[in-house]
Amino acid sequence: MSKLGRLFGGFRAQKRKISEGPAESSSPIEWVVAGLGNPGGDYARSRHNVGFMTLDRLAESKKVQISRRRFAGATAETELAGHRAILVRPETFYNASGECVAALLGYFKVAPAKLIVVHDDLDLEVHRLRIKRGGGDAGNRGVRSIAEALGTNDFIRVRIGLGRPVADDDPRDYVLRPMRAEELADFAPALARAAEAVEAIISEGLERAMGRYNQRV
Repeated sequence: MSKLGRLFGGFRAQKRKISEGPAESSSPIEWVVAGLGNPGGDYARSRHNVGFMTLDRLAESKKVQISRRRFAGATAETELAGHRAILVRPETFYNASGECVAALLGYFKVAPAKLIVVHDDLDLEVHRLRIKRGGGDAGNRGVRSIAEALGTNDFIRVRIGLGRPVADDDPRDYVLRPMRAEELADFAPALARAAEAVEAIISEGLERAMGRYNQRV
């Protein structure tokens, strides 16, 4: 059986053994939106957590809290552009995000094509957005983890540019250290735009969302 086949069979059977509780709504879940980051206060203000920050903005706009723990993640059910969706922040740490995301998709029988992953990107100009489907992970281990767990890279990504650090700054330190208040303020418009882009993908379709949000602003 292929990895994708196991996603809709094995994961569901396996996770039934864990008491996760019933879904919050009887309506079927149509989309899963995952923001990547690391759990814990030490990482809350880091560049590597802009995926988490974007989901927090989405949750705030929908008046929900990403607080229900299941499948090694914090989740909230909501409606995006008229479609039932789950917002999830994997709490497995960034590089193992696939464990949580694949389990959610398997349990709710959501196809990878209806998964939106919001994450940071060192190779993208700072504050720039780029929406894409599929493609390589470009060294992003969180994206790689999800693709390996699903057995496919056929999911949508909303990439938030960090830009490369200056020459004497280690990239790992650059993405993991807390941002200063002014740096967080500078990121706010990009995070708001990323949250809008998630809804635009669902409401307008991928191509139209790419045409709008992949442009420089």
